[in-house]
Amino acid sequence: MTHTIENGKNTLTRLLEKVRDDAARKEDYIAPTHDLQKTTDHQGNPQIVVEQRGGVPTKLFNVNDVAFGQIAGHAGIDVRTARRLQSGYSAEFDGLINAIWQKEPAVRMLRTHAGLALTDGGVGTLRAFVSDKFKTFDHVNLLQSALPQLMDSDARFQVVNAEVTDKRLYLRLKSLVHTGDGAAVGDTMANGIGLQNSEVGAGSVSVYQIAWTLACLNGMQTQNKTRSSHITSGRDADDWGLLSDQAKDADNRALELKIRDLVGVYSSRDAFDDVLQKMRDAAADVIDGEAIDKTDVVANLGAVMKLTKKETDDVLNGLLDTIGQSGYEREKPLSRATLINAVTAVSHKADADDVDMWQQRGGQLLDMRPADWRRVAVAA
Repeated sequence: MTHTIENGKNTLTRLLEKVRDDAARKEDYIAPTHDLQKTTDHQGNPQIVVEQRGGVPTKLFNVNDVAFGQIAGHAGIDVRTARRLQSGYSAEFDGLINAIWQKEPAVRMLRTHAGLALTDGGVGTLRAFVSDKFKTFDHVNLLQSALPQLMDSDARFQVVNAEVTDKRLYLRLKSLVHTGDGAAVGDTMANGIGLQNSEVGAGSVSVYQIAWTLACLNGMQTQNKTRSSHITSGRDADDWGLLSDQAKDADNRALELKIRDLVGVYSSRDAFDDVLQKMRDAAADVIDGEAIDKTDVVANLGAVMKLTKKETDDVLNGLLDTIGQSGYEREKPLSRATLINAVTAVSHKADADDVDMWQQRGGQLLDMRPADWRRVAVAA
């Protein structure tokens, strides 16, 4: 039976409105670089001019940060260097990019949010500068394939959070009925599912399982994950630009069906029960010894997981938040399950585009090899 997956904050409604409005402004251009011109406005911001071609009037676009990085990468320039040149030597940087575009011609796809024609004073936004073989599978495609399955699922999903950034769309949900004791902090866990997509080449279409710790709503991504690249590989890249719109739509429809089926698999009770058992096993992996120095334990974890110093400090703060929450038994020794919650707790304060990374790191710790865990658990 179909049921609403919306939460009390109208999160899904706002997401759908954002996706709908962005889709209405979407315009894509396939253009050779000799028809493009890199410029800078009077405030020092990068812009790109698409010269009149094939009946399309000349258009001007502001370049957002994603597209700027892609322009730099296509020119073989480190993005940090490109930002410094744009800031301090904009005229020279414009000249360099334009020279590369003329002397090393290539065909690119420009993904934009439209403005008016330049002759009418309008300025749009260039949001992606990608290969002309880029396979477009947009947020609308993802949602129309996944939402009906989510609403029909026996898991009775409800939206936890959702966001659209310049890079990606994120939608994360939790089950209202698939719950159980993960023995991590004496708290109930719930099955969940996540969806991710990028319209601008910043990652693949992804469907993944999430295990939520309900007291603090930390989410841990499991190894149950499937990705489908936007770059056509097996279909084949050289042929994608030759396909008709009908053939491309059929290819996207096949991917939509795949997403629909994966949503069903990852929302099953059996898949969640496997994760619960892993969390119980992780709770049994305790760090022995009295007066364990939590800072040293987290430092060990940071070294094993190759975290930066700031990231390691963030995990320590996440650990303090975890053991300070209601329901945590303070006499219990630290365990791998506790540290999993510490890692995923960082997602609450992370940038929107980094939340998945911290949830994935929680999953990596859940599946950590025994030899690596022993390096973390060495008593200080």
